[in-house]
Parts: sequence; C-alpha cells; structure tokens
Amino acid sequence: MALLEARGIGKSFGALRALEAVDVTVAANSFHGLIGPNGSGKSTFLKALAGAHLPDQGKIVFAGVDITTLSPAERARLGLSLKFQITAVLPELSVYDNVLLALQAHQSAWTLLRSRSKHALHEQVMAALERFRLADRGDDLAVELSHGQQQWLEIAIALTSRPKLLLLDEPTGGMSPEERRVTGALLRPIRAWCALLIVEHDLDFIKDICDRLTVLDQGRVLDDGTVGQIEHSARVQQVYTTRV
Repeated sequence: MALLEARGIGKSFGALRALEAVDVTVAANSFHGLIGPNGSGKSTFLKALAGAHLPDQGKIVFAGVDITTLSPAERARLGLSLKFQITAVLPELSVYDNVLLALQAHQSAWTLLRSRSKHALHEQVMAALERFRLADRGDDLAVELSHGQQQWLEIAIALTSRPKLLLLDEPTGGMSPEERRVTGALLRPIRAWCALLIVEHDLDFIKDICDRLTVLDQGRVLDDGTVGQIEHSARVQQVYTTRV
C-alpha cells in the first residue's frame, strides 16, 4: 500500500533545473533509501516533500491527500516529519527539555496554561530518551552530547508527533562506524508504525536498513528497485564509478 506518491516532480532555481520528472513511491511501514552523487537533487526532493520548496511541476499525495501546495505545518499535521542534515536541537537546554518541548508543541494551549503538561508527559519523554539510548543523559545540556548523540536526540524529537513517515537527510553524517551501526539498530523498531525515507551517502548503512532504493542523478531518477536490483544495476554502477 502506497503511503507517499510523488509523480513528475520538477523544481528549478533560476536557470538551474534541480529536479526533473521525479517519481518516487514509499510504501507504508517501509524503509526507502534515496541515493545518488552530490548535487543529484536528493535534499531538494526531500524539501519538496516536506514543503520547504514547492515543486514547479508534479503532484505529491500523502496518506491519500494531495499535499503538493500545503504548508509544512499542514503536512506535519497529516503525519509527515523531517529531520534535516544539520542538527537543530536547542543546545543550551537539557536533553530532557528538548524532548519535552517537542511533545508540548503538540498539546493545546489550555493544557499548557494549566502547567500540568510536564508531569503528564514525563513517561513519554523518558520513553523517547530510552528508545535512543539517552535516558542517562536527560539532565545534561544538549551541547554536551557527542555529534552522534545529538543526531539521535533530533530523531527522537522528530518522532514525538508519531508521524506516519519520517524524512531523514544524511542522519549518519560525521558519525563513527560504531555510531552508524547503532543508528541503524535504533531506527529499525520504528518500522512497526512509521515509514522512513532516508537520504544517505553511506551505502553500506542504507543497504542494511532499506527495503527499496531510488537512485537520482542530475535531478532525474536513474533507477529504482530492491537493494539487490540496485546493486546489480549497470547504470547505477557506472554513475558511482565515474561521478561519486
């Protein structure tokens, strides 16, 4: 069952054609990878899905709703969540409060005014921290976390809204091999309730966790298929041999 269908997506920035007729389908509860050389349009495509860039052409349907022209906030309310490549945690707040504020953002103003939300949300905060191996760092400032731990914190924050689809833009960038391995292990359980569309340069990482891959090159879809099909694609091998 298709959760996300992007058809004929095009996007220009002045004279630069960043995306041209891009088709991507993400199934519910699947992990879908988006790969390609630098400048192939991967991050631009994610931003088009999230509403940060509105496409010039094409149509995006998410959970049965045409979201092509909806705002990022409207898309988020439908169950779409995005984590950008650069971490956006609040460094001078504690790890605990970063997650708490994210959860409070989904609460009504009345609940917040009654000042009871922190107590009511405590178990949810701790569950999110435990899921990403941060429970023992709750009182520490976010700035004190390692780069990998800050990435895990931001993923935990992105999941506080219980999205149907999480978009991740290079989540393992700058991580050690061990942190990349742990990141894969931490992401796998969310498949039970959340699909994943992930942009990543670490091919070993993305092949290990994804069901299907779409390969972009110069703003177009070069190939699409299972991990095995993409591994044996002559077109993909040529691009990664000559341009990466």
